[in-house]
Amino acid sequence: MSPGTGAALRLLAATVDAKAVAEIGTGTGVSGMHLLHGMRPDGVLTTVDPEPEHQQFARQAFRACGFASNRARFIPGRALDVLPRLADAGYDLVFCDGDRLESLDYLAESLRLLRPGGLVVFEGVFANGRTVESGPQPTEVLRLRELLRAVRESQELIPSLLPVGDGLLCAVKR
Repeated sequence: MSPGTGAALRLLAATVDAKAVAEIGTGTGVSGMHLLHGMRPDGVLTTVDPEPEHQQFARQAFRACGFASNRARFIPGRALDVLPRLADAGYDLVFCDGDRLESLDYLAESLRLLRPGGLVVFEGVFANGRTVESGPQPTEVLRLRELLRAVRESQELIPSLLPVGDGLLCAVKR
């Protein structure tokens, strides 16, 4: 994750005064640290990843940054298995950095999870410039194009594409 992307995540979390954030794709915890820095001091990050060792690494990184252990909830598993168990309209922000082939499913779950005025954010939507290139593209890029179209055409969302890092697609739920 680029420093600009991290700064944008902090800003977005602060903008919605995030108390509850769901993150799809814990990774090494870099995005989670940026989100936690932007969230309210009593906010909780719920982070989902199929790799428990990623979550262990992120847990250590959060602790090293001085975040209390009750600021993050780690749920191991596939996002599409875990997300249906999370509370409807219980989140201020949903950050999606998981399997790009599942982006449209993440969008559907995010709309259910977000409160009105909440924000959904997808990382990496430029796919290193491939989303705008002509010619045959891998399935991953075709799915990103479908996601971009679905968000743009949704009556439930007010979207914007931020040109930081590899692209942040952001949308506020009406």
